[in-house]
Amino acid sequence: MNLALFIPELTLAVFALLVILLDLFTEQKRLLVQVSVSGLVISAGVTLAMWGESFPAIFNNMLAVDNFALFFKLLLLGVAFLVILASISYTQKFARFQGEYYALVLLSTLGMMLMAATTDLIAIYIALELTSLSLYALVGFLKDSKSTESSLKYLLLGAIASVVLLYGMALIFGFTGQTQLGEIARVIQAMSPQTILSFPALTLGLVMLITGFGFKIAAVPFQMWVPDVYEGAPTPITAYLSVASKAAGFALILRVFFSAFGLPEWLSLNWGIIFAFLAVIGMTLGNIAAIPQTNIKRMLGYSSIAQAGYLLVGMAAMGFSPVVDILGRSSIIFFLTSYALTNMGAFIAIIAISNKLDSDLIDDYTGIGKRAPLVALALTLCLVSLIGMPPAAGFMAKFYIFSAAVRSNLLWLVIIAVINSVISAYYYLRVVNVMWLGKAASEEKISSPGTLRLGLVLSCLGVLLLGIIPGFAMLLAEFAARIFVF
Repeated sequence: MNLALFIPELTLAVFALLVILLDLFTEQKRLLVQVSVSGLVISAGVTLAMWGESFPAIFNNMLAVDNFALFFKLLLLGVAFLVILASISYTQKFARFQGEYYALVLLSTLGMMLMAATTDLIAIYIALELTSLSLYALVGFLKDSKSTESSLKYLLLGAIASVVLLYGMALIFGFTGQTQLGEIARVIQAMSPQTILSFPALTLGLVMLITGFGFKIAAVPFQMWVPDVYEGAPTPITAYLSVASKAAGFALILRVFFSAFGLPEWLSLNWGIIFAFLAVIGMTLGNIAAIPQTNIKRMLGYSSIAQAGYLLVGMAAMGFSPVVDILGRSSIIFFLTSYALTNMGAFIAIIAISNKLDSDLIDDYTGIGKRAPLVALALTLCLVSLIGMPPAAGFMAKFYIFSAAVRSNLLWLVIIAVINSVISAYYYLRVVNVMWLGKAASEEKISSPGTLRLGLVLSCLGVLLLGIIPGFAMLLAEFAARIFVF
């Protein structure tokens, strides 16, 4: 076992503990931010140094150290960095608990990094629970009635999803006698279709896996927690949930379903069909439910459900495509990257505005374009990207996802996705209309801290770069996805 390959995760664990200890002995809370950011930077530096190399799996083949895992580790560390930048001014709302807050952000990032690397059912469950327990606590940090209700609802529904997931894993273990994904694949490929179909345990186990993972990525019909949790959680944590949790969840789904159940092709076609129908329901329900929302965080919550539907289009394409075709897998990775930058930018802009207005109501954003033109411009760019319009990253992300689906003979699914994108334009552009064409209730300018502006600039630059010159990012995504080519 080579512990040097585990340094990125160990670094976050050590720095999370250091933040908690420092919080006991220092009144300079800025030091906690500096230590947290240092942990993220060091972890990212070590991860980047591993990129492109070939390493064996560690911990008895439970954790992979491949380019797929490294790509998502870097993405998750970048998201955590933006979340901490967005949290510096926001944490004044719970000033006594800043140490715990930053430590939990680091620990949840650690759990998500493990999710992207796990290749064993036992390790998958441990990584999921480490992530989930940290997020349950972070959602309730405001300690008011909405935040407490959100945390409790998230905890109860998350516990049910975890039980279902664990039971599905037990069925798959009972059927194959293995917990390692590669070994599960080997056992399944050695069996005839008649043998597999004569025992319903594998099918039921797959359905339960989809249910458990579906909760983590906010896919319909496992999305019932999203609007309330997004509204009640601290806004930086809402951004974190919508971006990092979804990215880690899809990284895990990609690895599990392709590594363990990618062959035989008739099996991948079956779960591809399931993901296709979940995509249709998710896109449609998420977009329609977002239209009447008056709270911008709830609106983006339903938007997140719809975006999960678009990502499931890529999963369906992956199930239908030949194993040598990596477009479906790389398009999902590119979409997650662009979505992470877009949603982080949108939520950072919301924090900048809501901190001044003390409101998340869309109507209260009236005339913000005159009071904070740069913040409003950044939010407009991010909303345009969520629609999927050029020159933002969302346009290229949807282009790649839809292209993969068309190549997999899923034109009907692409047509439904395009119609849903048109529907989504209504509620996204409504916010843009309110900000720029509405009459401001006050002429007072809205200022924001430098760290918040830095996070907003970094996010928006990423959205523009991925939209205008997506080639380099797509090459990285294809490089990461090549581990799934048999």
